[in-house]
Amino acid sequence: MTSLNQALTGLSSVGIDTSPFIYLLEQNARYVAHDRAIFRRIDAGQLQGYTSVLTLTEVLTHPKRTGNIRLEHAYLEILGDNQNLLLLDVDAAIADRAADLRARHNLRTPDAIQIATALAAGCEAFLTNDRDLRRVDALRILVLDELTLD
Repeated sequence: MTSLNQALTGLSSVGIDTSPFIYLLEQNARYVAHDRAIFRRIDAGQLQGYTSVLTLTEVLTHPKRTGNIRLEHAYLEILGDNQNLLLLDVDAAIADRAADLRARHNLRTPDAIQIATALAAGCEAFLTNDRDLRRVDALRILVLDELTLD
């Protein structure tokens, strides 16, 4: 286990998988404190956050299915116009890099797109809760289950 502060030390930018957004906005008791600490750093400009536009598809599906407009708006707000948390489009270069990641590391397409997006943004780390993504060695993979609060 690594402390959250230690894991974030020296980082200027981090790619963010879908799960941290879900944990934060749906108040997952196990992870919400970790996520709040990370997103406070992003909001304060101490850390630049990036995620793929694919995150919108993944987080909006459940609220749209259940008609939870409040949650849908909360996701749109956090992923909206924020200079410290950027939502990046998937272009041909990201798609090509995602294909390479899939081929080399046997990733699922959404995971490959998320990591390719983080790499395209120049991120030093990627925040997820998917331990299987640690096989990607192009950037540091931060797994929420392996982080402790200080």
